[in-house]
Amino acid sequence: MHVEITCRHGHIKEDVRAYMAEKVEKLLTYFERITAINVTISFENSHAKVEILVDAEHKHDFVAHDSDAEAQVAFDRAHHKIEQQIHKYKEKVQNHHRHEPAKKLADEE
Repeated sequence: MHVEITCRHGHIKEDVRAYMAEKVEKLLTYFERITAINVTISFENSHAKVEILVDAEHKHDFVAHDSDAEAQVAFDRAHHKIEQQIHKYKEKVQNHHRHEPAKKLADEE
């Protein structure tokens, strides 16, 4: 898996960068088919805008945006959004009980 953290119009401290890398790498525990994660932090008008792009196999891509005065706060909120998207997608994929089983339908006839 490839993790890339980039900054536009500013920079972040190494400890914050390490924190972000550690948090996004934990996304693999939720969804193992992740191939790349891109975190982009843009500093504009004393606000930090964070965008997280998660690329997964089979064209499943997840995107989250957030902004705040502090980059780490915006990152945490965007990270939470990504986690929710992955959980929702995984639940949808693994939900094998969407339709009634064929055996139950055959017994009713």
